[in-house]
Amino acid sequence: MRKNWKWLIVLVVVVAVMLRFTFTSTPVAAHVVQKTNVVAEVMGTGTLEARIKTTLSPRIQERLAEVLVDQGDHVSAGQLLARLDDGELKRQVEVTEAGLASAKATEARVRVDEVRAQAVAQQARQDHKRVSDLVSTKISSQSELDKAIELLHVAESDLLRTHAATLEAQQQINLAAKNLAHQQERLTFTRILSPYDGLVTRRDRDAGGVVVPGSSILQLISTNELWVSAWVDETASSGLATGQAARVAFRSGPGKSHPGEVARLSRETDRETREFLVDVRVQELPPNWTLGQRAEVFIETGRKPDALVVPQRFIQWRAGKPGAFVAAGGKAAWRDVTIGLRGRETVEVTQGISAGETVVAPTDPKQPPLKPGQRVAVK
Repeated sequence: MRKNWKWLIVLVVVVAVMLRFTFTSTPVAAHVVQKTNVVAEVMGTGTLEARIKTTLSPRIQERLAEVLVDQGDHVSAGQLLARLDDGELKRQVEVTEAGLASAKATEARVRVDEVRAQAVAQQARQDHKRVSDLVSTKISSQSELDKAIELLHVAESDLLRTHAATLEAQQQINLAAKNLAHQQERLTFTRILSPYDGLVTRRDRDAGGVVVPGSSILQLISTNELWVSAWVDETASSGLATGQAARVAFRSGPGKSHPGEVARLSRETDRETREFLVDVRVQELPPNWTLGQRAEVFIETGRKPDALVVPQRFIQWRAGKPGAFVAAGGKAAWRDVTIGLRGRETVEVTQGISAGETVVAPTDPKQPPLKPGQRVAVK
């Protein structure tokens, strides 16, 4: 006895454990399996973004005269949002207008010269013809004919010169007109207008400082379409398509879902996380929304009525196969099951369990898993 007392203690403990396992009931949570609707959903996490967003910046370097809107203001297309100092550009427009007027005056003068040259050339042709006729009848001399020919050549040369001067004057007018249009367009650059109806989300500059091309003055978004750009695991890509219904749950309002639909699917998967972007259009926004706020999207990929539905916590996996414990005669009986559609919190069971049966699981997920034949007490 002295030699075997240790083994006796071990035997007593084993017997006590067996008796407790056999006669003591383990408290468990239970669920009666019933037929109901099941909705399969794919979940993703992302941020609220605007489909169209614009950084408004100047096209020229100039002093910022005034900013007429602030962040949070709604604006309409064509509305004046900011203005640059336009004094120097207005003077340049006035100078080019004067240059255009001068070019037009020059063109008018050379046209008068051209008309005069045409008259002189016409008179020289008539004199040449008359002298030529008189020389043939021996009334005029050859020297008179030579002089008439010389005057005709001079008159025609003057006509060509004035015609060229007219063309040059016309080109000067075109150049001055284009320069005026350029300066007028540069003057419009001092007025920064809204390209569309939208919302000012950020104001980056105030009046008084010098701004340069590319520097941000205002951030503007279009509120016509806002969506959540969510990252979804690549394994769910085969079941997704544009137009699918979705629910959006913002972390600022837990417990409430907003309707939406899939607007766009990315065609590139992140090579590190193995996820891809899905843009879910939000059809109803919370009262106080902000760009960049976090949200979960739940995309509906399937729906089935009158399905046997079991909460996911009651499904266990053994050797890669799903199953569940069913309460039978006060004990836990293991059942292999076949899973169909998977919802957010429930799963469809197509085989292995019948309607009306009670599935059980430990009340606390941290408790050891149940064993077949273990006595259970439903709570």
